[in-house]
Amino acid sequence: MTKPKYSDIHFRFKFNGFHPSVDELKEIGYSLIKEGALFEQAIGDFLLDWLDEKPDVKVKTSGSTGIPKSILLKKSQMVNSALATGDFFELEPGSSALLCLPCDFIAGKMMLVRAMVLGLELHYVEPSSNPLEYNTNSYDFCAMVPLQLEKSLGRLKRIRIVLVGGASVSNTLKKKVEHESTTIFETYGMTETITHIAVRKIHSAIPSKIVETSFQTLPGVTVSTDSRDCLVIDAPDVCDDKVITNDLVHLISKTEFIWLGRYDNVINSGGIKLIPEQIEAKLSQIITDRFFVAGLPDEKLGQKLVLLVEGETDTDYFLQEIISSGVLDKFEVPKAIYAVSKFSETDNGKILRHETLKIL
Repeated sequence: MTKPKYSDIHFRFKFNGFHPSVDELKEIGYSLIKEGALFEQAIGDFLLDWLDEKPDVKVKTSGSTGIPKSILLKKSQMVNSALATGDFFELEPGSSALLCLPCDFIAGKMMLVRAMVLGLELHYVEPSSNPLEYNTNSYDFCAMVPLQLEKSLGRLKRIRIVLVGGASVSNTLKKKVEHESTTIFETYGMTETITHIAVRKIHSAIPSKIVETSFQTLPGVTVSTDSRDCLVIDAPDVCDDKVITNDLVHLISKTEFIWLGRYDNVINSGGIKLIPEQIEAKLSQIITDRFFVAGLPDEKLGQKLVLLVEGETDTDYFLQEIISSGVLDKFEVPKAIYAVSKFSETDNGKILRHETLKIL
């Protein structure tokens, strides 16, 4: 079967209930830019970018793991990414999808691409923390960030498959979705890999189905590790070169891995290497506010482990509560706790750890 070109709009594609031709889709783009709300202008901008004669699209990264930058992605590789997603989740032409992410970033853009390439019936709403609050429709497919997933609890039954990405899903949130009647996948990926290249099922609509602790790559993607035990991605359909990441992983096979944390976040405290994300996973059992752990310079230890919590809190009492809970090992207990009124974050809500530390 011949792969579709980016300029081919699937005959089953619908945009908010309307089946547009290429020319009509361009007119929609112009109209959204001229008359739409700010989030609709981003949709219009991307539609016109997608339908022009250029073979690539300029996309900006979120800046959660470095300085935000603009990169060029090939439209043909974005098509390949959409096809891989369609194959993995068995999305058929005519399947319904909800776009509730901003189209300023790759995750929102790819929902549009998947719809146009796979022939999905796409409905968009204004991005918000609670996208299902005023929306009573049902859908086969949707992508959300963790905050949206949490705010949609009790309404998720109207979506068959939910992808959640942009940040890791806490153990607390995983427990909260246990009684939902939808299938939920956590995704792994980045702008450079055109969103997700691997997923893991964190909740199944069928109670007997086992959820997964490891990520499984999408079709055509293999993985390995470098000398640091960081993930190396080989995805020739969506990336010209291998992508060397700063993500520490436990490699199970060339198509399966367990994510441990970020190499650049590792704390060396008195010769003991601590992975913040592993400690945070334990703390998420007892902390409900936004938080993270980090290392600060220390004369004796080199780095000391500290905990930062967003909002007002009694830090002395909080530390004693953590110690008495027994969720942390001896060397994982923070040496200090700091309350920060507001964390620094990216435009799409990811915590900027290093920028927040500067506040101290």
